[in-house]
Amino acid sequence: QVQLVESGGGSVQAGDSLRLSCAASGRTFSRFAMGWFRQAPGKEREFVAAIDWGNGNTDYADSVKGRFTISRDYAKNTGYLQMNNLKPEDTAVYYCAADVGRIPTQTAYDYWGQGTQVSVSS
Repeated sequence: QVQLVESGGGSVQAGDSLRLSCAASGRTFSRFAMGWFRQAPGKEREFVAAIDWGNGNTDYADSVKGRFTISRDYAKNTGYLQMNNLKPEDTAVYYCAADVGRIPTQTAYDYWGQGTQVSVSS
């Protein structure tokens, strides 16, 4: 199974940058993908970005394209979410999640981190 530990959240001003980290541990899987999600108070959880661990293919929500970059470090078994030009509407709890290929035909995030708070003020 997979354990995920997040870090890097904080309180910043609009226009500032943050880099979130998600360290993964556990047994090896044939397939692996990491996604980032966020949830603001009173709102539904929404997809932010994802990366395929094997080929590096990425996907982004339209709201963060051009501002956020997802990446991974094989040596550290860690994924990152670089967030630039942060806006107040980016304020949320950010979660990383792991898809280990349980369902071959669709994405299934079975493992989740504890979440890290990102607060952006004007």
